[in-house]
Amino acid sequence: MSAIGVAVGGLVAVGAGAWGASAVPLLYAAAAAALSTAGGNALNDLFDRETDRVNHPDRPLVAGTVTVPEARNFTVTMFLVAAILGALASPFCLVIVPVNAGLMYAYEAGLKRRGAPGNLVIAYLVGSLFLFAGTAVFRGDPAPLVSTGVLALLAFLTTVGREITKDIEDMTGDVDRRTLPRRIGAVPAGRVAATALGLGVLLSVVPWYAGVLGWAYAPVVLVADGMFIYAAFYSAANPSGSQRVTKYAMVVALVAFLAGALL
Repeated sequence: MSAIGVAVGGLVAVGAGAWGASAVPLLYAAAAAALSTAGGNALNDLFDRETDRVNHPDRPLVAGTVTVPEARNFTVTMFLVAAILGALASPFCLVIVPVNAGLMYAYEAGLKRRGAPGNLVIAYLVGSLFLFAGTAVFRGDPAPLVSTGVLALLAFLTTVGREITKDIEDMTGDVDRRTLPRRIGAVPAGRVAATALGLGVLLSVVPWYAGVLGWAYAPVVLVADGMFIYAAFYSAANPSGSQRVTKYAMVVALVAFLAGALL
């Protein structure tokens, strides 16, 4: 999914150039994003192995099919290769890879237990996939950065809404985390989540209005917007259903970006 996000961002940024002059740097960037995600997932398993003994006993570290040193070596290798691929894509991508790796480590090491800061980090990481595509094809003309920046902002806002909604769903079990719902309550946190989703819906008109995406974007994004609005209304009352609908809406929004880039 990370690689697909970069590919879609590349199509939005340069159109047909994504399979022309920009194809090679975008391939490097997509591969770097995929490997960074692999490293981040392994990092998560390293930090969560005690919890996984109860919740996910079949995972490799807990089951003993992979040792801790092997997992650490895998994580470091993924980030190093991702950095090399990022450098091959562009110097700007080389900067983003270690920044994102550092944020992933900070998230696992402590930010995820602090609630809102962790939510913001995850939202940035999701949005950065589109920025990564823009920086991969940036050659002086700011247009690719502007267009992918708009998509990154939309992804950031909707991800913030979903992450807070997930925290509302997990309030009972999050006894060791200072999440936003545990700090201010489910209903106020639901309003914050709804606000983030609502802003995403309001700003979803910008790519079409500004000419960043074509006519096919509009009908598809309307479907995603309807789903986001539903999720916003039920973020506190039905957080499980709300975050699930938000997840599907994000996939529909990705399709809308793709349709708008191609048509």
